[in-house]
Amino acid sequence: MATSFIGFGSNLGNRIDFCDRAVTLLGLLPHSRLEAVSSLYETEPLEDGAAPGPSWFLNGVVQIETNIAPKSLLEICREIERALGRDPDNRKGPRTLDLDILLYDDCILRESALTVPHPRLHQRRFVLAPLVELDPGRRHPVLGQSLQELLSQLTDPSVVRLLDPQPNSRYGSRPSCSAPPTADPHT
Repeated sequence: MATSFIGFGSNLGNRIDFCDRAVTLLGLLPHSRLEAVSSLYETEPLEDGAAPGPSWFLNGVVQIETNIAPKSLLEICREIERALGRDPDNRKGPRTLDLDILLYDDCILRESALTVPHPRLHQRRFVLAPLVELDPGRRHPVLGQSLQELLSQLTDPSVVRLLDPQPNSRYGSRPSCSAPPTADPHT
């Protein structure tokens, strides 16, 4: 199975709900297993060739183990976006949901519809912060540096802050940090 990191973000409508639904749907992929989900980060919109509008994003990253090939995984991500209200004709505008394949093992793909690793991954704080939370030592397959090194060298001035408090998932998709309490056999 391949390890894939998929970034998700929303700046339109109920952002927490869209992020939760995206994580839930990614966790239900066939031939795949949801391994980890980052915290949510609130991030200012970037005007880097897009027109995302003034609303701030909620962003995060999921780590999945999958047997789904990168191109098929991209098609599934686009279908999830459409199912959750993303306008496919206005991909650069405000969005209910954006899903991006950031990394897929150490795979390097450069095709018209898909570039892996994501071509701007190393330039974006809102991508690197949740990635580092999940796997700080993972190396960028092209640049050869760890995600932690890339984040520490980043000059991106955009504001990225950990959402506090973190919401509870209505869909039960976020792995728990601790085991549920067990009953005391002496009571």
